[in-house]
Amino acid sequence: MHRDRFTLLAYGLLSVFAYFLYGFGPVVPLLLREQHTSRGVAGLHGTALAVGGVCTGLLAHRAVRWFGRQATVWAAIATMAAAMLGFTVAHALWATLALTALAAAGGTLSVTVTMAALSDHHGPVAGPAALSEGNALAAGVGLLAPLAVGGTVALGWGWRPGLAVLVPLAALVFLLRVPVPAARPVPHTTAAGRLPRTYWLAWSCLLCTASVEVCLNLWVADVMRAHSHASEAAATAALSAIVGGMCLGRLVGSRLLLRWAAPRVLLGAVAVSAAGFALFWLAPVPWLAVVGLVVLGLGDSVHFPLGIALVVAHSDGQPDLAVSRSSYAASLAFGVSPFALGALADGVGPHTAFLLVPLFLAGAGVLAWRLGRVAVAPLVTSAG
Repeated sequence: MHRDRFTLLAYGLLSVFAYFLYGFGPVVPLLLREQHTSRGVAGLHGTALAVGGVCTGLLAHRAVRWFGRQATVWAAIATMAAAMLGFTVAHALWATLALTALAAAGGTLSVTVTMAALSDHHGPVAGPAALSEGNALAAGVGLLAPLAVGGTVALGWGWRPGLAVLVPLAALVFLLRVPVPAARPVPHTTAAGRLPRTYWLAWSCLLCTASVEVCLNLWVADVMRAHSHASEAAATAALSAIVGGMCLGRLVGSRLLLRWAAPRVLLGAVAVSAAGFALFWLAPVPWLAVVGLVVLGLGDSVHFPLGIALVVAHSDGQPDLAVSRSSYAASLAFGVSPFALGALADGVGPHTAFLLVPLFLAGAGVLAWRLGRVAVAPLVTSAG
């Protein structure tokens, strides 16, 4: 796989959004105390993230069609940076909710266009590997975000300077002045604006895998406390085991994807995730649960990049439309899955309710198997 200047730019753009996404999670409990709200009200910031994602799904492919990928990407990055600057002076709930939605819309738009361009640029063979590698780097950068936020809080500066680090990061990416490849015309055999049936199989697969990741991020600490008897601090810190596993898994996954087809690798990843979940769910002690989380992270690592690769592969040559529609799947997973698990946990307890996760994994596995049996017509690529 040839890593040209645009490939490196794309990795940088993915990393900028990852910094916001991973850094904003620890901010929500701080906002709860700062704004003197309930957990439910503070949780509306998660809803604001989902709203931003839905807006992107509505607008992304139209923005690319009207203004081109280049202008759309830079406008999206500027929007996210402006939202970070807005956080430095915003304290009211309505303001932080609005800025969260704005940052999510700008960041998701940037990532949507970038992933479509990256997949398009490298083609059906190397595209999935490039997506996996780029997301591996983004996860690594994302690991630094909670440390930066925590560091500025420890210094007495509050959480805002930690998130504001994103502004010079965005400026650095912009100053590289690397052109974003233009979208190719829709093939004449394709009905523009319409996606085939197999696309929605890939979309549903992405919904299942995104639901797994969201449930893990929001509820795994509660399950560790309830079943493995971990302390609150240890259970919270254990989330880094998933991210660490994801970082390593995406680097390994990018190599596997140069040798095997995306559905086959995804099936293997789902199996690894299922094994990690079983170890975590059955673990009677914290250290064994953490080992299970690392294995879970290894499996989950390629779920998202492969989901994107599959929706692009089954888009009939419409990568921008395919990726923009996929943001609905991520938003639906974020908005519904954790609340469904939480409601179930109120009735049967968090440990039993967590069995919803292997149901999502089973759904993803069945859909990946079905997609592996569907032939995809190769497209002409612009780079090897």
